[in-house]
Amino acid sequence: MTKDDDPEAYIEAFERHAPMTGLDQSYWASQLGALVVRKAHAAYRALSREDARDYELVKQAILYRLEINPEHYRCLFRAKKGSDERRPRVLLQLLRDLLDKWVSPAGLDREALADQIVLEQFQNDLEERTQCWVRQHTPHTCDEALKLAEAFTASEASYLRERRSPGYSLTDASETALGAVLTQEDWGSERPVV
Repeated sequence: MTKDDDPEAYIEAFERHAPMTGLDQSYWASQLGALVVRKAHAAYRALSREDARDYELVKQAILYRLEINPEHYRCLFRAKKGSDERRPRVLLQLLRDLLDKWVSPAGLDREALADQIVLEQFQNDLEERTQCWVRQHTPHTCDEALKLAEAFTASEASYLRERRSPGYSLTDASETALGAVLTQEDWGSERPVV
């Protein structure tokens, strides 16, 4: 992989090519880690030795570090396309591919798709600092986004109250703010929560 390659396309090509060459899947993680560069390689190096042997964890860490997530695809879907992407057939296929990656419609019913659309608008309409916090954590549903937004708002309110009180110290405020942050168990998922 070079600095000019699209990391996601590179990973997809790797996943197609590795089985054709007969590479045992137990070696995929180390091979991918050796082939990626810059931020992707830094994400691989940051993993524990045990996690660096698990291909899915390596892939997830790389995509997370490069911020390749549904929000990334939403921005690409909404962005103005270049002249080479404006040919009707290419443009339509590109939009379909980006929508699939943005809302993950496979198996979604009407309610879930509506939830994805409301989720986008909800995030767009949040106050700027709250919006950044929520988007950083890439919620998959409106309920997840609401929990994040409320936790952030509570954390900020608590911080402001602490700063105004006599005897304020940074240690007290940071402990209070940490209490409002959602933990990974609150999500019931394996993705990293910062």
